[in-house]
Amino acid sequence: MADQQRIQTILGSLAVFGSAFFFYLATVTIRWSRDSVTIAPAYFVFARLLLGFLVIVMILGIKRRRPRANRYRLLIGRTVANCLAVYCFYRAVEVTTLANANILNMTYPIFIALLTWLFVKEQKDLVGLLMVPVAFAGVWLIIAPAGNQWNVHDLWGLASGVSASFAILFLNLSRRHDNTDTILFYMFGWGTVAIWILFYKQIYLPDSREFFYLFICSAFGVGGQYLLTIGFRFVTAVEGSIISSSRILLAAILGPVLVTDPALTLAGWLGGLLIFGANVVLAVRKVQTVSQKNAL
Repeated sequence: MADQQRIQTILGSLAVFGSAFFFYLATVTIRWSRDSVTIAPAYFVFARLLLGFLVIVMILGIKRRRPRANRYRLLIGRTVANCLAVYCFYRAVEVTTLANANILNMTYPIFIALLTWLFVKEQKDLVGLLMVPVAFAGVWLIIAPAGNQWNVHDLWGLASGVSASFAILFLNLSRRHDNTDTILFYMFGWGTVAIWILFYKQIYLPDSREFFYLFICSAFGVGGQYLLTIGFRFVTAVEGSIISSSRILLAAILGPVLVTDPALTLAGWLGGLLIFGANVVLAVRKVQTVSQKNAL
C-alpha cells in the first residue's frame, strides 16, 4: 500500500511538473511562430479555448454526462477572468521576454493572498500578508533590473497574474456548486464565443503553417491544464504549488536557449527567486491554516 502511494505521488509530481513545462512550451511556440507567420495573441487564445471546448465535449460524451450549472454568475466570472488572464499572458509573450512573461504570470498566488486578506475575514494570515511586499520587491527587480528604468510592456505579464488570481478565486467558489467538467465546459465554451465576438477581425481560416502553430500552442495549453488537474489528485497542495512555481525557474533558465532572449540579470534572478519563495511560503501557510481549522 505504501509503495503504491509512493508511486502515485511520484506520478502526480511528474504530472504537475509536466503541466508547468507544457505551459512554458505554449509560450515558446508563440515566439517560434514569429519567425514564419504573424498570428495575433487573441487568435492563440481563441484556438486554445476552442480546442479545450472540443476536448471537454468529447470527455462528457464518453462519460455520457450533461453539464448542469448551478451558479451561472460564478461561471461567468471564471470565464471572464480566465480569458483576460490568458490574453494578457500571451500579449506579454509577444512584447516582452519569455522569462518576464512567465515569472510575472506566476505572481497570481500573491494577489490571491492580498484579495483573501481584504475580503475573507476568517482567512487573515499575517505571515501570508508579509509575503506580498516581498513578492512585489521581486516584481520590481524583474521589471526594473536597473533600478529606475522599466519596460511598460511587462505590465501585461503583471496583469495576467492579477486576472489569474481572480480566475482561481472564481474557480474555488464554483467548485462548491458545480463539478469540474461543468466548469470547464462553460469556461471553454463561453470563452470561445467571447473571444470571437471581441476579436473576430483577427480570427480567420488559417493556412497549414498557421494551423500548425495554433494547434501546437493550444495542445500544450490544454494538455498543461489537464496534467495539472490530474497531478493535484496525488500530491499535497504544498508539493503541487512548489512544483507549479518551477515554471519561474524554467523560464529563467531556458529563455536564452530556446528563443535567444537575453539572460536574466542578477537583479532579475533575485526577483524571480523572491517571487518563487513567496509562493512556497504562501502554499505552506495555506495548508497550515486549513489544518488548524480542522483541529478546532
